[in-house]
Amino acid sequence: MVDQNHNTKLRRTRIVCISDTHNCTVKLPKGDILIHAGDITNQGSYSELSRAVKWLEEAKFEAKIVIAGNHDITLDEAFYDEHGLYFHNQNPQSHEDCLSLLTSSPSITYLNHTSQSIRLTSPDGPRTQFKVFGSPYSPRHGLWAFYYDAPISPSTYSDLPRIWDDIPLDADVVVTHTPSRTHCDETDERRATGCEALRRALWRVRPRLAVCGHIHDGRGAERVTWDLTSRNVAFAERSVARWTDPAPGMESSKISLVDLTGRRLTPSLANDGSRGDYRGRTSTSSTTTRTAATAVAGPVTLGSDVAVDAQVCRGTIGLGGDDPQSSRCDWEALGGRMGREETCIVNAAIMKSRYPHVGGKQFNKPIVVDLDLPVWED
Repeated sequence: MVDQNHNTKLRRTRIVCISDTHNCTVKLPKGDILIHAGDITNQGSYSELSRAVKWLEEAKFEAKIVIAGNHDITLDEAFYDEHGLYFHNQNPQSHEDCLSLLTSSPSITYLNHTSQSIRLTSPDGPRTQFKVFGSPYSPRHGLWAFYYDAPISPSTYSDLPRIWDDIPLDADVVVTHTPSRTHCDETDERRATGCEALRRALWRVRPRLAVCGHIHDGRGAERVTWDLTSRNVAFAERSVARWTDPAPGMESSKISLVDLTGRRLTPSLANDGSRGDYRGRTSTSSTTTRTAATAVAGPVTLGSDVAVDAQVCRGTIGLGGDDPQSSRCDWEALGGRMGREETCIVNAAIMKSRYPHVGGKQFNKPIVVDLDLPVWED
């Protein structure tokens, strides 16, 4: 398959998505890439992590991308230094030893609010490439690791955290432990528990795939089409299509497949992964971040054939670009990147039940995603 807009050869790549395994080693379907979106364990002890890492290392995938979650407490050094004895008072654990299990693994790519370019090189694989960002953080709820403070009321959204500004605009895949608000984040009590700041970051980045977990009841997938033309509503969405699991129930031998390639009944994902020409970045220590107050001057490509001069100010963040002469457009997010129209969001929580697991633990299947990614080889 060839992307007609960029003359880039694409090839189907199978991604197996899991999260919230909580010490359980479930059977994994075959695929090219494995993504684990956190809560590998219950309390992050060395013995728990070593068993989980052994299971992940034995899984036959060319790439394995893993982040921590709020239950993997020893991997959050600052949290464990302050609260570790509350969990492990009889047997304190070593943060360095626990972390080393993942960082020294020869087959696991462990991401801690960082990004990595991945290239699949096996002669038997798809030989595709992509950029992935992964982060363990979630909005604060109780005494657990990797938490940050985030407002839950729309009346306080003017004070949203900036943590997700660190997602690079050229990310193809975003892996977070928390869901974004209103997308695969609803509990059985019908409460939206995801992060609004993350939802807005996804509007700006518009990755091909966003994988999360954390909210066990939110397991599922959605295809979100972003509204890139709204001049008055920031971070607007045009439509949301909820995925119907073709193989529900653990008794089914079929895989729970989300097809984004257009080879089945659903259309292919409307996202060409375009990088664009975004500027106006400032460096803070070792992390490159964006700032809404940074001015961008000079020609910026909004579409395929429109070049304009624009001055970016705070009011432009999250607004669309249907009027190429308007300075209200979010040029950094849109310039040269209008082909990123749609994102598939997957909550891949394996643990279906919640503590104390009345009636016994219940599990979901892994969610398998077929996605066209660019081929790197000549």
